[in-house]
Amino acid sequence: MSWARKLSKPYRIASSHNFRLRDFDPGSTGHFRSKQHAEELLGKGVAEMAELQDKLYAQDRWGVLLIFQAMDAAGKDGVIKHVMSGVNPQGVQVYSFKAPSTEELNHDFLWRTSRCLPERGRIGIFNRSYYEEVLVVRVHADLLKNERLPENLGGKKIWPDRFKDICSFERYLSHNGIVIRKFFLHLSQKEQKRRFLKRLETPEKNWKFSAADIRERQYWDDYMSAYEEAIANTSTEHSPWYIVPADNKWYTRLVVAAAVIDALSGLELDYPKVEKEKRQELEATKQELEREK
Repeated sequence: MSWARKLSKPYRIASSHNFRLRDFDPGSTGHFRSKQHAEELLGKGVAEMAELQDKLYAQDRWGVLLIFQAMDAAGKDGVIKHVMSGVNPQGVQVYSFKAPSTEELNHDFLWRTSRCLPERGRIGIFNRSYYEEVLVVRVHADLLKNERLPENLGGKKIWPDRFKDICSFERYLSHNGIVIRKFFLHLSQKEQKRRFLKRLETPEKNWKFSAADIRERQYWDDYMSAYEEAIANTSTEHSPWYIVPADNKWYTRLVVAAAVIDALSGLELDYPKVEKEKRQELEATKQELEREK
């Protein structure tokens, strides 16, 4: 078993039958007791990922979709920045989804994210995603009214229906060569408070803070219940969730990197083979260049 699979496997939800969010410790650092050791391994992982991404881009067969969901201040932006620091920017597409626009609300709940799916050979990153439709919209039920669904399509039945729709959608993508990995950055309420206070006390970080973040803390238990049910109903073999401890940013980044490397390694990526005629053409071109004075 590769180091990446060994490290990330404990956080992968293989079976949702007995899944409970409380069984995962947000402050865990696995067997790592040294931040320095973890950062050294992350550096190795970033280099390994860069090589795999180069082959992914050259082969142009698979697409990879990475979905990040979390409570505020869990470190999604930092994870994306550090984990993807070594890859070719031409091969990565990052999208952040905020509150839906009027145009987006006039379409089905998967429409706005479907337009941003990665091309073959690319890694697509969703900073929040269509999962907001079974998370924030569920916690704040009044938001559902903005979608103006027919009355007979609302009610409690809408959540299990959306879980099924998401699973079908992700199965469809996997059948078309899109590999999906989903990450819930599991932050404790205590650590979120510490990070909020740091943002308020540090002038350079004030811009990150919003009063709305504090209001959302009041719904913490509701969000945890919504996350638990969403993950339990949508983690599958072809599009698994990872519950990543997020209280220690250095460990969060290492686990995410390991999971991405493990996913890419399983695709048997390689550079395209050059046919005989093409090789002969290249050899002739080489000789011609070498003859130049």
